[in-house]
Amino acid sequence: MKGVLFASDLHLSPQRPDRIALFFRLLEQIAPRAEAIYLLGDVVEFWVGDDDVAPAHRALVEALALAATVCPAVYVMTGNRDFLMGERFFAETKARPLADFEVVDLFGTSTLLTHGDLLCINDLKYQAFRQYVRAPDNQRQFLSLPLAERYRVAAQTRSGTQASMLEKEDDIMDVDPDEVVRVMQEHRVSHLIHGHTHRPAVHRLEGAPLSQRIVLGDWYTGNQVLWCTGAEKKLIGAAELIGTLAA
Repeated sequence: MKGVLFASDLHLSPQRPDRIALFFRLLEQIAPRAEAIYLLGDVVEFWVGDDDVAPAHRALVEALALAATVCPAVYVMTGNRDFLMGERFFAETKARPLADFEVVDLFGTSTLLTHGDLLCINDLKYQAFRQYVRAPDNQRQFLSLPLAERYRVAAQTRSGTQASMLEKEDDIMDVDPDEVVRVMQEHRVSHLIHGHTHRPAVHRLEGAPLSQRIVLGDWYTGNQVLWCTGAEKKLIGAAELIGTLAA
């Protein structure tokens, strides 16, 4: 039975070649068996522009393009690390871009997809930073810099983000429950899939036993993805899923 794959927060980086290899193996196994592949943000550790010809980034583009020749639909939603993926990236990969909030029909159930950062409304510093870096003028200015300078800024920003996270209360970096309810009601859905928080789990909304909020895992400490068929939805390690499909 063909299924649908959801993954996010892979944070692929040349510093973690094992994760890159695992993702490429996953694509190879999944693409012929999937109706669709959804990558919901932070596929890479950072993306400083489509003109970056670093070997790891070019390999990712080629792997996604190959998957798109086999799988009927490959979708990419950008997150807080890879929001500069642009027209060239999507043209070369043949992936289809997703907006910050997208409702899809998942085996007959309307399901809302989002990266997850917009649900963390109590992290005011992050939300202000997000608004700044997403501003078109600021993006144009950044992309006009030499590639080496963009890498320097990205690394500096990453270091500052890590330091800031150590100072924040844990709950601030998680989704706001009321915002989850509001967004789901706004989009008229009872099912939500997102990443960003690195807290893989399946939640039910209070007072709504048929509701479902599925949080995808990160690939820093694990590699949990979501594999859906008409019969089940399963959070499962990427390596385990590969083994299951190859058996």
